[in-house]
Amino acid sequence: MVNPFAPPPEISGQPLWSPLDEYLWHTCDILADILEGQVARRPVVATTARLHHGDRAVAVGPGQRLTWRALGNGRYRRNDVFAFGNPGVVLGTLAANAIGNASRRRQAAHDAQPRWVLDGAGEVTLTLQRLHFANHACELDLEWRALGSIELVAADVFQTSFVNTQGAHTTVRVQTPWASLAFALAAITAFPAHPRLLSRGWLPPDFEQRCALAGRPCRPATQLALRGSGS
Repeated sequence: MVNPFAPPPEISGQPLWSPLDEYLWHTCDILADILEGQVARRPVVATTARLHHGDRAVAVGPGQRLTWRALGNGRYRRNDVFAFGNPGVVLGTLAANAIGNASRRRQAAHDAQPRWVLDGAGEVTLTLQRLHFANHACELDLEWRALGSIELVAADVFQTSFVNTQGAHTTVRVQTPWASLAFALAAITAFPAHPRLLSRGWLPPDFEQRCALAGRPCRPATQLALRGSGS
C-alpha cells in the first residue's frame, strides 16, 4: 500500500514540525476525545454547514473539490465547406477546413477521457456523521455510512466514491489539511476493517516520535482507533 506521507525522492530532509503536522496533532486530539467518549468537552466549532440532530462539527478548514470525470462526450461540430472559383483557392479552403475538423475531432476525443477536474474551492466541515463541502456550484454533503469507498491518496487528499442524487456513481477528492481526520472518521464509522486503518497508515509512521521530539506529545489515536474497530 502506497504511503501518502512519503516525501518526494528529491526532498532529502523535512522540517521537524510542519503546518501539516499541526493538523495531524489536532486530528489525534479530536479522535481521542471521540473514541474516549469525551467529545462533549470540546469547544463548539463554528460552521455554516447544516447539522443533523445529534451531530456535531469537530473541524473546519479550507479545501478544494476535484471530480473524476470527462469534460465532453466525444462529439464535435463538423464544418462542411463548399468552395468555388480559382482551383488554388478551392484547394486551400478545403485543406484549411479539413485541418480544422481534425483539430476539433482530436480535442473532442481528448475531452472524452476522464481525468481529475478541479470543481472549486470552499470550506470543509467534518462532523461525527459526515463531510460537508461548501461551494455554491459544487456542494458536497456526504454521510460517512453512505460512502462506497474511501482512501487517503496523499497527505492532504481524501478520496471517496458514492452514488449521487441522480443515481450516478461518482468519485471525488477533497484536498484539505484535514484529510487524515476525514479518512479516520469515515473508516471508524463505516470501514472498520480498512487496511489503512488497521495498519495505522493514516498517520506518518514516525509521527508520535516527532511529536515527542518537538515537545508536543500526541494522544494515542491510532491505538484507540484500532480498539474502536474491534481489532
